[in-house]
Amino acid sequence: YLIKVRGMSFPDAVLQINGNPPVHMAPATPAIQQDGSNARLELPEPYENSNRVIAYLRKRGISRDVIEFCLDSGRLYESRMYHNAVFVGFDLKGSPRYAAIRGTTKTRYRSEASGSDKRYSFSIPAIGNSSELHVFESSIDLLSYCTLASIFEKDWRLSHQLSLGGIYGPKENTYEDTTPAALTHYLQSYPEVNRLVLHLDNNDPGRSAANMIIRLLGTAYAISDELPKGEDVNDELVAYRKHRSELTR
Repeated sequence: YLIKVRGMSFPDAVLQINGNPPVHMAPATPAIQQDGSNARLELPEPYENSNRVIAYLRKRGISRDVIEFCLDSGRLYESRMYHNAVFVGFDLKGSPRYAAIRGTTKTRYRSEASGSDKRYSFSIPAIGNSSELHVFESSIDLLSYCTLASIFEKDWRLSHQLSLGGIYGPKENTYEDTTPAALTHYLQSYPEVNRLVLHLDNNDPGRSAANMIIRLLGTAYAISDELPKGEDVNDELVAYRKHRSELTR
């Protein structure tokens, strides 16, 4: 209704539903996919609130402040159908160009919105002219790191945060290594970045991806490979919260 009848942009509609004053953002534009085709991003219709998404992320250990920041900035909302968590990626003009969809039930559904352009994967740019970029496989890992940083009284807004939207490997049917589209585009968009901090999963695909990034970009960027304490950053966060809870009993 807000988008189709009142003519609001998607981010403004999300803010209106959440009870926040809308901010001006450019309308969605067609995504140019890597195969050269044009595809308009089709974002899932938002639900009237994001209560189920909030409850799901809280169970994953994500702090309320981090969740609220993403809701308020239009980066996160709950879909009307299925009540999935939708993580939105924007271009530099503020237009939504990508959306990762994550189920909030035990089915652990994962997908991307039709027309998503991987170059604009879910991210949180730094406040100011930061030279440091933290890289994650998933949006939830990114939010988990922000939560851990807050717990240890570090301001996570002072560095860039980027989700790759999943793991990647060499191009199909070739032996050519390539950096992830999201990472390549982010570095082009923020040329001030000169240091990468990798937080990829502690498993064979994650280690392979980290090694590939180091091999391809190690001469141009200072790269730190920070292995999660667990399979991924969210596992590390959940384990830390569990340990702290046991200590306070």
